[in-house]
Amino acid sequence: MIGKTYSSEKRLYRDEKTGKKIWQLTADGSNNYHFYFTDNSFTLGDQEIYFLSDRASKKPEIYNLFKMDLTSGLIQQLTNEKEGIAPSYHTKTPESDLVVYVSGNKVKKLDTKTLEATVIYEERANIDLGHPFIAPNKKYIGLARNEKISIARGANYKGFKETMYAVKKGWITLIYLDGTKVIDVYEDTHWLGHFQFSPDDSTIGMFCHEGPWNLVDQRMWLLDLVDRTVQPCFRQVEDDCVGHEFWATDGKIFFDNRRKGHDGTITSNKTQATIQSAYGDQIPYIGLADKNGEVLKKIDMPYYCNHYHANRNNTLLVGDEVEDLVLIDISGDEAKIETLCQHQTSWYTQQTHCHPTFSWSNEKILYTSDRDGRNNLYLIELNEN
Repeated sequence: MIGKTYSSEKRLYRDEKTGKKIWQLTADGSNNYHFYFTDNSFTLGDQEIYFLSDRASKKPEIYNLFKMDLTSGLIQQLTNEKEGIAPSYHTKTPESDLVVYVSGNKVKKLDTKTLEATVIYEERANIDLGHPFIAPNKKYIGLARNEKISIARGANYKGFKETMYAVKKGWITLIYLDGTKVIDVYEDTHWLGHFQFSPDDSTIGMFCHEGPWNLVDQRMWLLDLVDRTVQPCFRQVEDDCVGHEFWATDGKIFFDNRRKGHDGTITSNKTQATIQSAYGDQIPYIGLADKNGEVLKKIDMPYYCNHYHANRNNTLLVGDEVEDLVLIDISGDEAKIETLCQHQTSWYTQQTHCHPTFSWSNEKILYTSDRDGRNNLYLIELNEN
């Protein structure tokens, strides 16, 4: 029920490996996960988070939107979509005044003050809707749309490679938040994903050619929405395997280059190509690029994390290794790693990926884990010992 409140489920415990204080935020037996790492679940000021949960439907994979007051732990339900909100296909503004999400074949806009949801787009063609992203001017969203193909997708990257080969038509589409305009600004012959606006420029976006990293010859692309032209961001060469790109808060573009042979995945088998000797001794690295796609900085990163998120100065990363969360200092010429805590997630689905993210102040880190059998949210306050 929209507006329903739930009592606090917060509990504090000490990490078994490091002794770090960890807040478990959800614990009612439902599945819960935070916004995708290219977004930020925190509202500016870091006093609340927005997240997805199946606690209202009592049906796995039928998720709705909730928010939590981090001080009191109180939870409020914000949507009641019978079809649920598509996993990972939701976004919000930093202030959390607007949320946009995909439910079924519709894109909806939620006013979080009135809790009124309105349809701004309905897909009528045989096309899959992608992850929406709100422009910083709050006038429109962008998202990737791809032709539907008859390949089943599922846990442990089922159908991932096959989908990449099958999809031959994709679009980057702008949808105005008032529902007045829908514009296909770019069409391609690849599976498109990860559309994101620059945090300070509503005329520049980034998207990717999706698929296993070792099979995609140019992952990252920049799109000028005014003249509708694209250019590669970091031109890949033969042994580059690139992904997990995002805009840092200062307008730089972060990317991860796993080097030869890495397909960019981790499954519940908890294996990764970069730690298999068959792929040689190439050292992975992370990079920062500017809005022209030119690489400004590279740092060797031989730690094999699955996702990274950067603080606002791009001097510190939080990453998820196979079993642990780590902090990585990249302020100097050489990266320095520190174990933060265990996460012990299964890696079975995208919702069980930790996707650790800094809060806006960089004082908190939010992540997801199914260490107890259900997806739950966990919070670390970096100034707490």
